[in-house]
Amino acid sequence: MKPVILFRKLIDTDAELETAKNYFDVVNFRSEIPAGSLVIPRYSSLPFHDELERDVTNLGSKLVNSYEQHRWIANFEYYSFLCEFTAQTWFDWELPDCDYDGPFVVKGRTNSRKHDWNRKMFAKNKREAIQVGCELMQDSLIGQQGIVYRKYIPLRTYEIGLNGLPFTNEWRFFYLGNKCLSYGYYWSIAEKTDWEVPQAAIDFANSIADRVQHAVNFFVLDVAETEAGEWILIEVNDGTMSGLSLNDPNVLYKNLRDEICAFL
Repeated sequence: MKPVILFRKLIDTDAELETAKNYFDVVNFRSEIPAGSLVIPRYSSLPFHDELERDVTNLGSKLVNSYEQHRWIANFEYYSFLCEFTAQTWFDWELPDCDYDGPFVVKGRTNSRKHDWNRKMFAKNKREAIQVGCELMQDSLIGQQGIVYRKYIPLRTYEIGLNGLPFTNEWRFFYLGNKCLSYGYYWSIAEKTDWEVPQAAIDFANSIADRVQHAVNFFVLDVAETEAGEWILIEVNDGTMSGLSLNDPNVLYKNLRDEICAFL
């Protein structure tokens, strides 16, 4: 199967799109996908990933991540598989009976309103967490995902942004199977972004990828350093929908091209 990128143009993705064209055949519409392709969607899996999979299959091609693989991430199913490496989490039906009273990070199973950190993500106690959760349930993006309540773990923080948003020592890693394609500092909107990735972060992310590869083909790991100097998993994301943060698109797409051939 020949790999092809199905790229949906967004406001700030023109440079990434042009880079992808240097390494892959790129199409913008499902109808342009050639038969016999391994389709790597970029920003084009949602909102109807199951429909996309049926269309691609009907065209005689295959998605890099199946709908089942996508749901493993989007439904937060990975938590039970990786709970020892990440913050303790309660689903909405579990929160009333939990003994922990905060602080919490409140978010959707996939997305958050982190840019409104003080009002729509961080909660000092259970009462505030329930209030934030109720507000997020009315959010057109977050509400349909289901809400999760995560134990707040203080992270090594470099800056504080608008609405109290902490810019932490956090890194985004792209993987195909257990092969690291690229990594970059997560907080592209911070004033200082030219941090060096610690080897401990790379080693930790690779150890998580060794597990995740058995459930998903193309994925992203966000990892961060705690105030205590330990590394934790922040979340797993679908590689088809994850933004670059400060990953170099040339590194990402070159390595994706080289690895996808072996992966096939």
